[in-house]
Amino acid sequence: MMMVRPVSRRGVLRGAVLLGAAATTVGVTAAPAAAGPAGIPTYRYVRDALNVSKLRYNRDGEFIFPTIRGVGDKISNARARYYLYYAPHENPGGICVAFSDSLDREFVEHTANPVIDRWLPSTTVSHVSSPHVIWDSATKQFFCYFHGENTVTRVARSQDGINFTDETPILSTRLIPGTSETSYARVFEHALPGRNNKYVMVFMGVRNGRRIFYGWSPNGWDNWQFSSTPLVNHEADGVSDISGPTLVKRNGTVYVAYHGSDGKMRITEVGENFDKEVHLGVFHSPIASDEGRVAAPSFGTQDGTEYMFYEAGARLKARICIARAV
Repeated sequence: MMMVRPVSRRGVLRGAVLLGAAATTVGVTAAPAAAGPAGIPTYRYVRDALNVSKLRYNRDGEFIFPTIRGVGDKISNARARYYLYYAPHENPGGICVAFSDSLDREFVEHTANPVIDRWLPSTTVSHVSSPHVIWDSATKQFFCYFHGENTVTRVARSQDGINFTDETPILSTRLIPGTSETSYARVFEHALPGRNNKYVMVFMGVRNGRRIFYGWSPNGWDNWQFSSTPLVNHEADGVSDISGPTLVKRNGTVYVAYHGSDGKMRITEVGENFDKEVHLGVFHSPIASDEGRVAAPSFGTQDGTEYMFYEAGARLKARICIARAV
């Protein structure tokens, strides 16, 4: 049975750190000087990830849902040490990638963006957006999860992280009864007891407000199953909607980080078995340059320093920012 507790804040928890969305080679991580709920570091803005004025593919000045991925230890002839995936949302969207050798430097746009557009092999949709990319060690391929339309989540595969093929729908509203949208999915390696799975997916579903749902798969590609019961609900956070979930592993347990309709990022413990719902409160709030909204965190570690990539700004006007743990 899922356990729901009211919002509370925990003290600083020290020890080894593993971020569920870690994109990089993880080194020894020093304890941060300050931390919020569950020992999540205090992150401070460093810079924008992209120089918008230089971008060739810039449909409407909007950039959302970053995923940072370390690739240098996975493929030969990589363009850089790190790949940053992102997209605009409004029609026609388009999954994009940019490159950098450091997590706190400007990322350089791929000259042939978008790497996935709305003219898919199986159908044509109004837009594609919200990319999340993982490395599947079993097949030595990158899997890119994205939505298009907002009712359907898809996956495509690539050997080099740039050229994606085999676009396949894996989730839709018909699989989650009562929902009108299923999107903004991220996928992580995490085994659940009795599910015979290697991967889990966390995503936003709209059912009497935006909530966080989950699914599981043995290989990340097919045979997906989904729970019709939300993993995280918005009511305990005192907001009307929550979205942009990311799995975070630390302190011997599992959390979901996400943003709320008030523009702040929160974290909730769901446990190793996804049988808890312990709301721990806000871990990151907007600064003045964020224009009232921070969202869709993607975490990574470089040479022992933790980073968070996130979208900042009002919907349809957002940009990708980089913050570093202090």
